[in-house]
Amino acid sequence: MILLIDIGNTHTHIGVGDENSVFAHGEISTHDATVAEQTDALRKLCDGKPTAAVVSSVVPEKTSSMQVALRQGFDLFATELNHSTVKGVGIDYPKPETIGPDRLANAIAAKAHHGTPSVVVDFGTAVTFDVVDGSGKYTGGIIAPGISAMTDYLHEKTALLPRVEIEEPTRVVGKSTHEAMLSGAVYGYRGLVRELLERLKTELDVYELRIVATGGCAELIAKDIPEISTIDQNLTLEGLRLFHFC
Repeated sequence: MILLIDIGNTHTHIGVGDENSVFAHGEISTHDATVAEQTDALRKLCDGKPTAAVVSSVVPEKTSSMQVALRQGFDLFATELNHSTVKGVGIDYPKPETIGPDRLANAIAAKAHHGTPSVVVDFGTAVTFDVVDGSGKYTGGIIAPGISAMTDYLHEKTALLPRVEIEEPTRVVGKSTHEAMLSGAVYGYRGLVRELLERLKTELDVYELRIVATGGCAELIAKDIPEISTIDQNLTLEGLRLFHFC
C-alpha cells in the first residue's frame, strides 16, 4: 500500500494505491492546510501503514511541509516525481526541468491506459494540454487560464460583474448578468478547448488522437466536446502509482 500525493496550486489530491489500482482518494486545501492537518488527512485516508509515498508538486514550499507530515504520520519520505526521476514515459522537450510534475504523471497514465499519440486535458487552476507522441514521449503542450480564473478575474477587475459558480447554462442568451457570464464562460470555454484540440491534430498530423480529460471542471466542460473520449478524475494519482511500480 502506497500513498499518492499531488500538490496543486489550489488543492492537494491524496490517494492510496497498490500494484493494481488507486482505491481511495480525497483532497485538502494546498495553502490553508497546516502540517498537522496534512498528517490528519493522510491518516484518515490510509487504513493501515503504507510502505511508500510518492509526490508530485507545483508548490515547492508545500512539498517540504508534506514531507514533514509524512515523517510525523508514518515515518516515510516521499519519492518525488520530476523530470530527472520520471519513468514510464520519455521526454522530448528542450527544458525538461520546467515541466510540471503533475503533467508528467498525466502523461505516464495516458500512455499506459490510452496509448499513443494522446493528449491529456487537465481542467485545474489552469487548463493544460499535455501531448504524448506516437513514440511514447512527452513532447510539450498548451497552458491556458482555467475557467474559474477567467470568471474570477472578471469579478475582481470590474465594478458590477458578480462572482459566479460554474455550472451548465440554461441558454446562450443570458437574461441576467449571472446568466450572461455563465454562457460566456462555459460555451466560450468549450470553444477554446475544441479549437486547441483541432489545431493539435493538425500540427501532429494525425487523423485520430486519444484525448483524456481530468481535473475539477472536466465533467462539466467535456460532456459537450465529442473529441474527448474519456474522463478520468484520478488520472494524476494513477500516473503516480504507475511511476512507483515501473
